[in-house]
Amino acid sequence: MNLPDFRLEAYFSHWEFAARHHLTASDAQSMTVRELLALADPADAAAFDAQWLGYTQTFGAPVLRAEIARTYDAMAPDNVLCFAGAEEGIYVANHVLLGADDHAIVITPNYQAAETVPLSLCAVTGVPLDPDQGWRLDLDRVAAAIRPNTRLVSINFPHNPTGCIPDRATLDGLVALCRRHGIWIFSDEVYRLLGPDPARHLPQVADIYERGLSLNVLSKAYGLPGLRIGWIACQDQELLSRMERMKHYLSICNSAPSEALGIIALRAGERIVGRNNALVLTNLALLDAFFADYPHLFEWTRSDGGCVGYPRWRGPGTVDAFCEDLVTQAGVLLLPSGIYHSELGPVPTDRFRIGFGRADVPDSIAAFRAYLEKRKL
Repeated sequence: MNLPDFRLEAYFSHWEFAARHHLTASDAQSMTVRELLALADPADAAAFDAQWLGYTQTFGAPVLRAEIARTYDAMAPDNVLCFAGAEEGIYVANHVLLGADDHAIVITPNYQAAETVPLSLCAVTGVPLDPDQGWRLDLDRVAAAIRPNTRLVSINFPHNPTGCIPDRATLDGLVALCRRHGIWIFSDEVYRLLGPDPARHLPQVADIYERGLSLNVLSKAYGLPGLRIGWIACQDQELLSRMERMKHYLSICNSAPSEALGIIALRAGERIVGRNNALVLTNLALLDAFFADYPHLFEWTRSDGGCVGYPRWRGPGTVDAFCEDLVTQAGVLLLPSGIYHSELGPVPTDRFRIGFGRADVPDSIAAFRAYLEKRKL
């Protein structure tokens, strides 16, 4: 099966750098190379200046993997495989774990690759998150979807696009369910460090489950998508070796300068993520006030974590038409729910994704408000 067009990336290809106000960004505030180097100690800054521009190890530079391993409770450097961004990790993990005779379970709505990549390989069942129940993950529905050949359950929390986080009992219940059936859990955890309440964050699946794969990246919480540094952590080193061999056909290895800057970012992680969480808190308060002024147009539920939310459009017409008019007339970019269409079952069609991790969110909200007032909505 050929992969379909990536709707989100096609939409962003058209609008992301043309719109004046990118109010649907899924990453936190970025920085310049100079700003990042200012956070480095002298030895790391010198190492970057002296960086050899040759190939790097396919698994990732040993020092980089050691720094990544320190972000887990039970992972060692040998439990980490680096990728050129999270997308490559999604692609590789699914291709290594799934074959034509297998079956996978994916929550919906979801980041498109989490659905379309396994669908290109095998049968897939979608388990919808219920907006009327706070986007709760229903373990009974997961259990009902399991088949004798189910090999993988794919989850994504904090969730893109809703920002929901299940409680710890739900995660533990999912691990127990998958353990009974010998099923792998692929856990997209790229937003894990972001959100208004750190106590809501769940443990990383690789730390608590022997068949768990934890995906993360420097793009989201650290706000450094230009580095293209992602990784998967897993207790099963043989599985990581199989994924490394597939990476030989793709990126082969990561960018050497990006790895050096990634080491600096991870060592300065508390300061970088702390700054970005402060932005999240400030921007969430602005969004609370904004949506409270327009209850006839929007239904807003605060995200549990991450830096994106999924409000409901209650105004006239479709959400797709509203988002198109907003970006063409006011230069404010939102992501309509049509981008989150699923082949696995119905998903809400009256929502849009809004991002609140960047420093320019106040200006974007002001432009959004001016548009609504001009339109007299």
